[in-house]
Amino acid sequence: MHAYRMLIDGEWVEARSGRTFEVMNPATAEPMATVPDAGAEDVDRAVKAGRRAFDGGWRDATAQERGRVLLRLADTVRREAQRLATLETLNSGKPLAESEFDVNDAATCFEYYGGLATKLHGEVLPVPDNALSMALKEPVGVAAQIIPWNYPLLMAAWKLAPAICAGCSMVIKPAEQTPVTLLELARFFEECGLPKGVVNVVTGFGETAGAPLVAHPQVDKIAFTGSVDVGKSVMRAAAETLKKISLELGGKSPNIFFADADFEAAVDGALFGVFVNQGEVCSAGSRVLVQKPIYKKMLDAMVEKAKRIKLGPGTDSSTKMGPLVSKAQMERVLRYQEIGKREAKVATGGGRPSDAGLQRGYFVEPTIFYDVDNSATIAREEIFGPVMSVIPFEDEADALRIANDTPYGLAAAVWSRDIFKCLRMVKKLQAGIVWVNHMQPTYVEAPWGGYKMSGIGRELGPWGAEEYLQVKQVYINLNEQPIGWY
Repeated sequence: MHAYRMLIDGEWVEARSGRTFEVMNPATAEPMATVPDAGAEDVDRAVKAGRRAFDGGWRDATAQERGRVLLRLADTVRREAQRLATLETLNSGKPLAESEFDVNDAATCFEYYGGLATKLHGEVLPVPDNALSMALKEPVGVAAQIIPWNYPLLMAAWKLAPAICAGCSMVIKPAEQTPVTLLELARFFEECGLPKGVVNVVTGFGETAGAPLVAHPQVDKIAFTGSVDVGKSVMRAAAETLKKISLELGGKSPNIFFADADFEAAVDGALFGVFVNQGEVCSAGSRVLVQKPIYKKMLDAMVEKAKRIKLGPGTDSSTKMGPLVSKAQMERVLRYQEIGKREAKVATGGGRPSDAGLQRGYFVEPTIFYDVDNSATIAREEIFGPVMSVIPFEDEADALRIANDTPYGLAAAVWSRDIFKCLRMVKKLQAGIVWVNHMQPTYVEAPWGGYKMSGIGRELGPWGAEEYLQVKQVYINLNEQPIGWY
């Protein structure tokens, strides 16, 4: 048990109330740490610290200085990689190999934005007058960043790195379930050259810490990753002061397999698309659309492989799927499994594993439902767990109809050897990310975000930095003659 504190204005502090809460290890259902239970007063301290840091010099830090800070953060993450990955696994449940990949990805994110810091520039615009017209890019100000629990350190990097790159100050709130790795990284902020107050870390719950953070009048921008319902409440609260917002709100992504796809690659791609990270993935390909000529063959192959997925603690090197992040999330997934049993047929899974050694943790079987109608609850609502809905389709038009028949639009994937067919699908799929003959690869250079109810704005690449910038038009008259209007 480690007792953590919050980082506010460069100091490690308790909540003003003195309250704390326990952080759990989902593989054992036992506490592994305590963190402060922040309230509105703590949030106010953090936001005001961010404002002082921004106005007191950080906004004027050179691009070179900001870039060097980010490169030092990347070096720190790589140096501390094994410890951070182990803590990530203990706190979130995911297999250690996945945590190691995520930590490496976080370092790469800091490196990318470290290089991008000196590449952000405005424009000189050609105008008909004898004048110069310029578009300058400036940091938005104080950013509130709310991190999800499924990729704790990586999602923090996705938000911290572009904000530092752009010159903003921040108040960042990790998910109450998984705050450990961000708090560990925060120990090195000063060493990496971040002035006090530029990044403040507040721990707590959405209702008591997240809500006052979003509503705070001195917050200029909100970046949120999470559920649609909470995203709507964030948007409503931001409207009071017209804050700039970016929202990544998940999805119900179609993973589409045509009969001419490479069969072995397709089977692996379908399983990886929904079972990686225990299915706790916003872009999970949870709707598996399979063309009828290969439907039964592919279903049988997926079931055979899914039955061999080894559940266990993430620290066990043989584990391929860890526990869900919390008891509440496990119960949510179990409820959807019961709904699915009434709506479709169960090919494998459908409950908790029978292994007595897994009864204490929050483990759920990888589950495949088949002959699912796209109108079913398990095909409409985001489950955020290892639950696959297999849906048959006839042809291209039928696949597009089913794929786009969803309120979400984060991601989609198409599998076929016919590149013309793939590109026709790419053009018509209503999704912010479309993979061809793959599922889930994500690169910091490329934009990440969704259509429809999957969110607003983009993360990663130069698009991620733009979310933390605002544009100022400057007109410089070069004509010394009077206007002569009157």
